[in-house]
Amino acid sequence: MTLSSNNISSHSKTDLYFSWSLRGCSILAGSLLLLVISFILHEAWPALTQIGLTRFFTDNGWFPTEASYELTPIFWGTILSAGGSIILATPLGMLSAIFCHFYAPPLLARWYRRMIELLAGIPSVVYGFWGLVVLVPLISSWHPPGPSLLAGVLTLTLMITPTIMLITHSSISQVPTTYIHSAVALGLNRWAVIWRIVLPASRIGILTGIFLGLARALGETLAILMVSGNVVQYPSHVFDPIRTLTANIALEMAFALDHHRAALFMSGLFLMSLVLCFVIVAEALRRKTTYAGVK
Repeated sequence: MTLSSNNISSHSKTDLYFSWSLRGCSILAGSLLLLVISFILHEAWPALTQIGLTRFFTDNGWFPTEASYELTPIFWGTILSAGGSIILATPLGMLSAIFCHFYAPPLLARWYRRMIELLAGIPSVVYGFWGLVVLVPLISSWHPPGPSLLAGVLTLTLMITPTIMLITHSSISQVPTTYIHSAVALGLNRWAVIWRIVLPASRIGILTGIFLGLARALGETLAILMVSGNVVQYPSHVFDPIRTLTANIALEMAFALDHHRAALFMSGLFLMSLVLCFVIVAEALRRKTTYAGVK
């Protein structure tokens, strides 16, 4: 009896230590996030107070040497490239996951998943180099100049499809087999089971994969910098060069001074605000989806 009590006491202490360790890690992670936000706000503050927020939307272009700091075309370049890539990558990733789980033979499915995992681990600069050497000349032969919104969208699509596919596949794999067996017993065919049972049951994981892919597309720098042309303009079609917020920071931070440097931190602040908006939307969709599932 004494040994049993000692075991209980030891387990209680272990749980207590583990609980406080988790709390400490959470506090540390939150503190680091607050420090990053504080640093960005501190560095962007001269731009907010001396340049003014409205000028980032009303100036006549991005010409820092002439004290013109319009970020709107760069903002739209970011939105269009990330949005176009997520529109293409979402069905590709979901269909790949469905094929791998429900249609492919076991040996093919195993090797197909390994290949997708390899694609997910490739550094972004390799994707950018591939896009610059292969994709840009191909687009240029079709419609010059080559470096363009289309090249950026296709490169980002290739980068984020593995993320969406792997998370979707994991979510589908977690659906209880009793759901599937019950649906088959009721006479539903394979596609009806997938569409009516599997996808609704794994919708939270699928949404998570989509938003993780979107976050990677919004934050990508090197790949989009190498293939998009880096011209500050409103694209009239998909073959026009664009510049994104991340590429804007990477290109000019090395030599930026004073207001120019503060304006680049405003680019980072806008990007952070954009990601925050998507996180809020994702959380709202998750809560709505969870409530609908419970209801």
